[in-house]
Amino acid sequence: MAVSQDIALMAHLMRRAGFGARREELEKYVAQGYEATVEWLLNPQDDDGVEEDIVDRYYIDIDDRRNSDPTNAWWLYRMINTTNPLEEKMSLFWHGLFATAYEKLQNGRAMASQIDLFHQHCLGNFRTMLLKLSRDPAMIIWLDNDTNHKGTPNENYGRELLELFSMGVGNYTEDDVKECARAFSGWTIANFNARYPWGPYPIDFEYRPDDHDDDEKTFLGEQGRFNGEDIIDIIVRQPATGRFVAEKLYNFFVSDDPAPADAIETLSSAYFESNYDIRSVMRVLLNSHFFKNAVYAKVKSPAEVVASVLRLVGDFQEPKPGLLETTYEAKYMGQELLNPPTVEGWHTGREWIDSGSLVGRVNFSADQVGDLSQPGVRDIVDRLGAQKTSMTPEELVDGCLDLIGPLVVEEKTRTSLVGKASTAGVLSLDTEVGKQEFAQRVAEMLQLIVATREFQFA
Repeated sequence: MAVSQDIALMAHLMRRAGFGARREELEKYVAQGYEATVEWLLNPQDDDGVEEDIVDRYYIDIDDRRNSDPTNAWWLYRMINTTNPLEEKMSLFWHGLFATAYEKLQNGRAMASQIDLFHQHCLGNFRTMLLKLSRDPAMIIWLDNDTNHKGTPNENYGRELLELFSMGVGNYTEDDVKECARAFSGWTIANFNARYPWGPYPIDFEYRPDDHDDDEKTFLGEQGRFNGEDIIDIIVRQPATGRFVAEKLYNFFVSDDPAPADAIETLSSAYFESNYDIRSVMRVLLNSHFFKNAVYAKVKSPAEVVASVLRLVGDFQEPKPGLLETTYEAKYMGQELLNPPTVEGWHTGREWIDSGSLVGRVNFSADQVGDLSQPGVRDIVDRLGAQKTSMTPEELVDGCLDLIGPLVVEEKTRTSLVGKASTAGVLSLDTEVGKQEFAQRVAEMLQLIVATREFQFA
């Protein structure tokens, strides 16, 4: 079965800039055009399609946010139902880059506030993002800037700001780290009560001028009585920062392989020409040839597996029991959102896959696509069944591959799938019994497809 190249390219865009899309959505996007769809993605609407008040009333724990699990569940629900998919995908990108863990904070509300920060500024100015991050209570506690005092600096945040958040190793000195830490002294929190008995209390940022080291500093070759905001101003205009942002965006949205020099130059130029505007960089990235040609060049993260499969089958389109338990699936596959293993975040790419996590991926996906009560699965069955009154094994395989993606598989994979389908012979759809058998065969084929190597890639 020939696959429309427009549909295939749009599916690629929605896998990377969101969490996938069903066929009717892809057809709508193709009708409006690729560049227009990119612009729609880049400009999220105020109404994201998720009725937060209804979700909070149904899931009491989400409204309470006593720990990380309800916040995780709320975020998964957003990923499934949002009408602003790039906003959610960018928030996931920033969460992986600015990795902050509930394990240390023990405050789900603070973690939720940080994710809200990412939602609000995910496509904005990188300078603004770093400034907001430096004032974020979750980050301040996570990297100990609440213990960074005048005369006794704590270097944790200053070091990670330079190494992991903006420039990368080799572009600054140890003295720069020390001066950066001094500049951020006095950037702290107003209150830090014990978790019990007060629960997940809100935490506020506080600047204490009496605890700030206001003496002259030398940072990245510049001198002055720098405060934290001055440090960020210096950081964002460094050539190394442009390359850093370009590399991180490339590795998250384009390919697990190292970014080629021309792609880094293209994205870095967009960063500086737009005065550090992430939306402008993403516009260049999503419209680039290197993005369009990087099909199936990334291993899906566990969060992407769970969210994309649930969007595909149409599950949790409204509140119902089981959301919290479903959220654990990404954790079992190796990615517990809001609780990354270290400040470096997760090791991505092929490191997402081992024998245990692969079994979890396959079992979760197969359970979902094999459920004929799911609206997305029924849609695939109905679309295939409407094409003709009988279907050969080859047509069944190609039709399922088309509607589940389109998913391109190696010839040996397709041969194996056709061999399995051939055990049932030609399927007839001209009787009610035949239609029921056909639906079951489609569900079984979808289960086999999500077990393939190719399905693990985005």
